[in-house]
Amino acid sequence: MNLFIDSLPKKIWIDEAEYPIRWDFRVGIVYELLMLDREVEGTEKPLLALRLFYPKIPKNRKGALEGIRWFYGLGEADRTQKARQTQKKQERIYSFAEDGAYIFSAFWEKYGMDLTEEKELHWWKFRALFQGLGEDTTFSKIMGYRAIEITESMSKEQKAFYRRMKAIYRLPSMKNEGEKAAAIEKALLGEGDLTGLL
Repeated sequence: MNLFIDSLPKKIWIDEAEYPIRWDFRVGIVYELLMLDREVEGTEKPLLALRLFYPKIPKNRKGALEGIRWFYGLGEADRTQKARQTQKKQERIYSFAEDGAYIFSAFWEKYGMDLTEEKELHWWKFRALFQGLGEDTTFSKIMGYRAIEITESMSKEQKAFYRRMKAIYRLPSMKNEGEKAAAIEKALLGEGDLTGLL
């Protein structure tokens, strides 16, 4: 998918028919929060995801769930598979639930965008802007603290500083991205339960 030359998807093809979807960035955020929500039973999540994305739920629910996965993954059908194959353990470095204020202020600072006022921001555009926030925002610095690997080559002071920053900005129940992607896929296909996994 090329944001410059391709139209952003607002419908999903399932069984040779088009189904309109809710494509706003808020839907993508709510979907991610839903998949990580321990309070919602794993078996309920696929139906809630279908209701969230489709004004009219397709009869082919498996195809509809695959469409959600494709859309959420920015058009990369094999994104989950790639995440699973990642060798290095990678912890979550952001949370829409925990970092809402930081994300809001980062968009305001970087793009002059008030996300509470945005009426038609496509999920894929939002993700592109999210990825391009850069190092100068507080939110990006926090993600950097969460992501940094403390190594033996660091000075004692550096190690102490990064350990303190990791403790201050730690996300609850952080899991690696491969585990998250695999659990989301299983729950969407009705084959798993996210309770206790994320």
